[in-house]
Amino acid sequence: MAAHGNSAASAPSAAPRRLATGAAAAAVIAYALITLIPLLWIFVTGFKSPPDSISYPPKVIYRPTLEGYVNLFTARSRQTREYIDSLGPAATWYDRLARKRNMVITGPSRFAGRYMNSVIIGFGSTFLAVFLGTLAAYGFSRFRVPLKDDLLFFILSTRMMPPIAVAIPIFLMYRKLGLSDTALGMILLYTAVNVSLAVWLLKGFVDEIPREYEEAAIIDGYSRMQAFVKVVLPQMRAGIAATAIFCLIFAWNEYAFALLLTSGEAQTAPPFIPVIIGEGGLDWPAVAAGTTLFLLPIITFTVLLRNQLLRGITFGAIRK
Repeated sequence: MAAHGNSAASAPSAAPRRLATGAAAAAVIAYALITLIPLLWIFVTGFKSPPDSISYPPKVIYRPTLEGYVNLFTARSRQTREYIDSLGPAATWYDRLARKRNMVITGPSRFAGRYMNSVIIGFGSTFLAVFLGTLAAYGFSRFRVPLKDDLLFFILSTRMMPPIAVAIPIFLMYRKLGLSDTALGMILLYTAVNVSLAVWLLKGFVDEIPREYEEAAIIDGYSRMQAFVKVVLPQMRAGIAATAIFCLIFAWNEYAFALLLTSGEAQTAPPFIPVIIGEGGLDWPAVAAGTTLFLLPIITFTVLLRNQLLRGITFGAIRK
C-alpha cells in the first residue's frame, strides 16, 4: 500500500515536469526558426533575378537563376542592343545571363580577392590571438606575476574600448608606419583586439587543470615547456576551440577598422559587399550571394569544432 501511495504521489509531479520540458523545447525550436528566417531569406534572394528581389509583395515562388552569383564574380558594362547583337552568340551561359540585361561581361570582379583577404586576415589573426593568449593565460595561471590582477584588468579594459575612440590614432599611426591597406597591419590590429578575450577565456580553462598533472610530468623528467605541450595543451582543446571561434567571428565580421584602414589591396569582404552596384542601384541578388558565401567559413569552422565548442562554453573541461 505504501509503495502504491508513493507512485501515485509522484505521478502528478512528473506531469508538470514533462509539460515544462515540452514547453521549453517548443520555445527553443520556435526561437531557432525565427532566427534562421533572415538567413534563409538571404540564401533565397541570392537565386532571384534583380526585379524579383525588389518586387512588392515579396515573391516566395519564383524562377531560380544564378544571375546574382554571376554579377558577384564578374564586372559588366551596359551596351546597346545593336552592339550586343553584333558580338555574335554568347560563348557561355553566364554571358547569356548578362546579355539578357543588355550587359556585357568585361572581366572578373574584385570579390574573390576581397574574400581571400578576409580568409587570410581572419584566420591569421585568430591563430596569433589564440597562440599568444594561450601562453599568457598559462603564465597568469601558473606563475606568480607581480600585479597580476591589475594586469588582467588592464588587458580586459582594452576590450571595453569602443573602436571609434581609437580609430583616428590608429589610422595616423598606420599611415606613418606604412601599414595602411596591408594584410599584416589588419592581422596585427585584430590580434591586439582579440588577445584580451583569449587571455580571459583561456585562463579559466588553465585554472581548472590540476597542477598535479604537470608536477608528475616534471618528476618524470619533462621540462616545464614539455609538460605544457604534452600535458596541459591537450586538455585545453575545448577552451582553445571555443576561443578560436569567438576570435574568428570578430575578425571575420569586423567592419569599422576594415572600412577605415583598407581600400584596395587589403580590403576585406564586409566593406566590399554593401557597395556592390548593379544596374540602377544595389544589386540585391549579388549582395545576398556574397553574404551567403561570406557565412560559409564561419558555419564550417563552427560545425567542425562543435563538440569542443559545446564543452568549452560550459567550462566542462576538467574538474579538480
